[in-house]
Amino acid sequence: MVKQKILILGGSGFVSGTLARMALESGHSVWTVTRGQRTTVDGATSLLADRKQAGALEQAIAESGTEWDLVVDCIGFDPADAQQDIALFKERTPRLVFISTDFVYDPLRRVLPQGEETEHYLLDYAPDTYGGKKRLCELAFINGDCGDMAWTVFRPGHIYGPGSLLGCLPLHGRDPKLLAKMRAGETLQLVGGGYFLQQPVFAPDLAELILSVPGHDASRNQIYCSPGPEMIESKMYYQIIADLLDVELHIQELAVDQYWAENPDRASFLCHRIYDLSKLQSSGLRAPATSMRDGLRRHVESLA
Repeated sequence: MVKQKILILGGSGFVSGTLARMALESGHSVWTVTRGQRTTVDGATSLLADRKQAGALEQAIAESGTEWDLVVDCIGFDPADAQQDIALFKERTPRLVFISTDFVYDPLRRVLPQGEETEHYLLDYAPDTYGGKKRLCELAFINGDCGDMAWTVFRPGHIYGPGSLLGCLPLHGRDPKLLAKMRAGETLQLVGGGYFLQQPVFAPDLAELILSVPGHDASRNQIYCSPGPEMIESKMYYQIIADLLDVELHIQELAVDQYWAENPDRASFLCHRIYDLSKLQSSGLRAPATSMRDGLRRHVESLA
């Protein structure tokens, strides 16, 4: 593997921290950009800046005096962030990766499996939501003047693994007490009884996917669905955890229609989230491959 100079916007969070550690373990030189409010990864060069503060990120990048082989934006949420990426890095890196989300899709008009291309984005009627703003970020790259800088956008769904809390879907998403509840025999409330299909992606797999971008021309200016390799019902996610804990799983079903009516802002959770992997698998990139059972075992062990 060719050793790279990598800049990560982020570095103290779940995904960005996992990426920074794995990049360092692979022998790459790593810079991170954080606000300095949380511990960063040992071995990385830390740049301090709040990108929302006018001129702060630009100053930090200029003072670093560095150009990078790969820049990864793990913290971009607004179209202004993507526009800032283009302006700052189009002459400082040949490759930029932006982490988007599978929430860009309209939850009412998905196809199964969902491919990258669609005429139905959440942006069409909810531009101020998380998914709507992420789509605006994607459009900034698609329509922007990026010069010689190539960009790649990944759309992961639920991301799990060491460094984060367990739990998916409403009510138990990233639940700090999930393992204690399950060990105590408490009943978990799952919308629809947990029948929604999804493809969670193991964070180290996502990091390996990102790190495989440099040198792959097929990924130039492309968007990829980026789920894990297995399609499972959400209740199976919890069943695997119960099996690992050697406890019985207790589920109370919440009616989908009622929950949706009371929580319209959670609509993107209340649909099947499964994806066509053909574009990613044919790209030459390192597609996620960790099984749910193995990934959840490692996640549970990290919390236990």
